[in-house]
Amino acid sequence: MMIKTLGVHIRGFVRESVMTPIFMILEVIMEMLIPILMAMMIDNGINGDSENKMGYILMIGGLMIICAALALFSGAMGAIYGAKASAGFARNLRQAMFERIQTFSFANIDKYSTAGLVTRMTTDVTNLQNAYQMILRICFRAPVTLIVATTMTMIINLRLASVYLIAVSFLSVILVFVLKKTRRYFTQVFEKYDELNASVQENVSSIRVVKAFVREDYENKKFNRAANNLYRLFVRAEKMIVSVSPVMMLTMYASIIAISWFGANMIVGGDLTTGELTSMLTYCMNILMSLMMLAFIFVMITMSLASAKRIEGVLNEQSTLTNPENPDFEVKDGSIDFENVYFSYNETAEKPVLNNISLSIKSGETIGIIGGTGSSKTSLVNLIGRLYDVTGGCVRVGGKDVRTYDLETLRDEVSVVLQKNVLFSGTIYDNLRWGNENATEEECRRACELACADEFISAFPDGYNTKIEQGGTNVSGGQKQRICIARALLKKPKILILDDSTSAVDTATDARIRKAFANEIPNTTKIIISQRISSVENADRIIVMDDGCISGVGTHEELVKSNAIYSEIYAAQTGGSGDFDRKGEA
Repeated sequence: MMIKTLGVHIRGFVRESVMTPIFMILEVIMEMLIPILMAMMIDNGINGDSENKMGYILMIGGLMIICAALALFSGAMGAIYGAKASAGFARNLRQAMFERIQTFSFANIDKYSTAGLVTRMTTDVTNLQNAYQMILRICFRAPVTLIVATTMTMIINLRLASVYLIAVSFLSVILVFVLKKTRRYFTQVFEKYDELNASVQENVSSIRVVKAFVREDYENKKFNRAANNLYRLFVRAEKMIVSVSPVMMLTMYASIIAISWFGANMIVGGDLTTGELTSMLTYCMNILMSLMMLAFIFVMITMSLASAKRIEGVLNEQSTLTNPENPDFEVKDGSIDFENVYFSYNETAEKPVLNNISLSIKSGETIGIIGGTGSSKTSLVNLIGRLYDVTGGCVRVGGKDVRTYDLETLRDEVSVVLQKNVLFSGTIYDNLRWGNENATEEECRRACELACADEFISAFPDGYNTKIEQGGTNVSGGQKQRICIARALLKKPKILILDDSTSAVDTATDARIRKAFANEIPNTTKIIISQRISSVENADRIIVMDDGCISGVGTHEELVKSNAIYSEIYAAQTGGSGDFDRKGEA
């Protein structure tokens, strides 16, 4: 299954994958001919009775040079084709993983940490790339060398060749034992890589907070712990692997001594020639070096198996959200209906995040949602664009169950400005056109005017061509929020969701944005999640959330009078404390 999953990504580099072992086998054949030619030169040329010894030696020497040149050429071509095949395989794997991740639902993404996905696309793929190149080159070269060299020694002298068979059998047992021991270490290593990457990612992305709280020493210690854990596992694995080397060298030299001893006695007895002994010793080196190469490739394969399983997991991961067989490609309007909705992030959770939610929102209405931290405000709106599927009940948009729509069609009509605003590297125009890649400059400017962003953008020296650094670190929180709102408006959605997306904007600007929405996009359903009463008090209706349930629905005036939670939030914000994050407050 794993081979099938990963093997399809060799496409485009099948020719290189075939040519590499062909050239490696050709290299081995040329190398294996050289000891035979050397034996012929010694026995028939140097020690022979021929009158033209020098001519014979030159002829055999010329053939040896040709064989060496062909072996060199074959080895070089094998290396070139192997590099192309392995690099192409790695490129295809990374592309396939990235494309698969793009299909993931939020539930799928929650399953993998960001650091874990980064490790899979970098360290794990690099391990597979190196292993694949070694497989194409060494895994063909070493066994062929082992077989051909062993066969040649048997042809020369079967009794003397038995020394090789004993050595090979002994080393094979040692290799199997060591590789079984090291495999579990390498499986653990990549889990520690995830921890290391997580530490780096968290530190770099939050470097301002780290410096503001002078936590550099703490972060250094945390990173050192992760690095030391990785170090200890690698040392354990390497100790096992290194232990093979002296055993192999001892076996190699013992084999050479044994062959020299028995071979010399055979020469004296006339059962072996000097040239044959020389070729036997050469083949001995070839056989044992092949075994060492096989040991190395087995280590690489052991490491890559752990990586392969992690990559296979991502490639075979199926999105929890899929299109129906015959999806709807048109959203009639921005009406929203929640009917007895239950939702849990984990199916085994004891208590649902949303509990029996029933709610009807008309197209074009402005709805405010308010509640304390953890009251499931964001979870509620995530179901509208089908970022998650309901656990029970039904969510309808435009009168149809969201699960009947084509996902892309639905999400094009539901524009969300998330709680955590994200800008990407590129110009302001580039970021705005995430909402509509074909938007004109006039459309971009108009969206920014509605979001109260045009004024500060125009004040930049490069205006809308100002470069945004990664993550939007060169603009303020309020500026980032307004650019994100403008980006959402460019989609011209039927439903616009603002998830606490004006929290970094002053109240006056917040009011201007809401007024612009009311005047310019009256037919768009607007859902405003906020912690501030001022952001939602002019909404057509306000939903008060408490512990995954709807505590109350009504206008500002109605809720102040009838809903205890809302009235306490209002009193807290107008009375001065502003602390409404406790149970029964906000």
